Amino acid sequence: MNTDEFRKYGHQVIDWVADYLENIEQYPVKSQINPGDIAATLPRLAPEKGESFDRLLVDVEEKILPGITHWQHPNFHAYFNANVSYASILAELITAAIGAQCMIWETSPAATELEERVMEWLINMTGLPKSWDGVIQDTASTGTLVSILTAREKVTRFNINNRGFSNQKLRIYCSAQTHSSIDKSVKIAGIGLDNLVKIPVDAQMALRPHLLEEAIQFDLASGKIPCCIITTLGTTGTTAMDPLEAIADIGAKYNIWHHVDAAYVGAAFVLPEYKHFLKGIEKADTYLFNPHKWMFTNFDCTAYFVKDKDSLIQTFEILPEYLKTNTRGKVNDYRDWGIPLGRRFRALKLWFVIREYGASGIRRKIKEHIELAAWLEQQVIKHPDFEMVVDRVMSLVVFRCIKYPNLKQNNAINTHILNAINMSGKAYITHTKVNEQYVLRVVTGQTHIQKLHVEKLWKLIQQFAQEYKTISPKK
Repeated sequence: MNTDEFRKYGHQVIDWVADYLENIEQYPVKSQINPGDIAATLPRLAPEKGESFDRLLVDVEEKILPGITHWQHPNFHAYFNANVSYASILAELITAAIGAQCMIWETSPAATELEERVMEWLINMTGLPKSWDGVIQDTASTGTLVSILTAREKVTRFNINNRGFSNQKLRIYCSAQTHSSIDKSVKIAGIGLDNLVKIPVDAQMALRPHLLEEAIQFDLASGKIPCCIITTLGTTGTTAMDPLEAIADIGAKYNIWHHVDAAYVGAAFVLPEYKHFLKGIEKADTYLFNPHKWMFTNFDCTAYFVKDKDSLIQTFEILPEYLKTNTRGKVNDYRDWGIPLGRRFRALKLWFVIREYGASGIRRKIKEHIELAAWLEQQVIKHPDFEMVVDRVMSLVVFRCIKYPNLKQNNAINTHILNAINMSGKAYITHTKVNEQYVLRVVTGQTHIQKLHVEKLWKLIQQFAQEYKTISPKK
């Protein structure tokens, strides 16, 4: 492809993207294909000769889109959102064109210094301690692993990096509702799942601090080494909010590294009315949230903050001769702030989004999403056949249908509602289990969602609940 062809097809692709997003509601939200359907349309061997770009675009329409679940669809209410915005898409195009490998300051000074500045913006926007330092990780899973590895090295005086494990019995603490990435991280870090202590939760699915302290005291008495506490603000299942300040006090009392995971809800701390959830954050050691979930910055972009950057750097720095520079020690070389050597220029898209929306625009958008969830919550509360399972915190509504007198039948009807909605292609929701109850999760955080989309979903939920009553056998 030459420059003229690139210009031609570049304009064509931008038009395609604009048309796709503008007309996205014509597609079923969740892909309706069966396993293997897409692979069956693809040749077994790579083409020997190059093909025209026109052919590639046709195949995107015919072979790829049928197998896409449309995360940018305003009727996407599943998991947590992975939002994009026009500014973010355009920034990614520029990033791809520049193609910089931003491992150290000298490989692209602007990438490093822009990252420093936008992380300062986020600190100010969300109310984090101004003395902390920030860096962009790819995902919250990586960020959590980075924190656990740093905690591991700090508590062992950086011996494991050099000598490996020698019968240390390190313990990691989190709630029973914490994300599965914690389990994965303790495996990767060599600490082992047997040393992941999951603390029971209260009726709102939040960690019970007194049980955390009891677990720590038991481990200390047993000769084990408390290594890291993980607080979750906004669990994946129900957006439960662990009591940060109480947990932070325990971490400080026993001098245990404390990581705070606010992957989804962290974006909402731009709103003053939610910053009380961060009370005590200054006593923690690391904190993260995902702009790629609820700050309209396309995947992947995790904002990661650390109180003691020296411990972080000491955990990850390796300095071969070919990476030595005259600027070392005068600038941030972000390759030392995480796992990969290679780093994408992620700061550009975050910079574009914050500037294009403005802090006030981001606050307004997030507040609108929360108000939509509040509306749905009220519909559930008012309906005799439905109930809230846990209190709504922000933009996730967790509820269930309760048409029947026993758990098994109610689980069955809620399963039916979910499957019917997702198979219809008209919306996409997910579920979780709370105390053996099969419950529905609805997120109202998609970039372009409007009230009409939530109203449509509520009608579908009621329709399929009623349908189940007519098709299920009487018991």
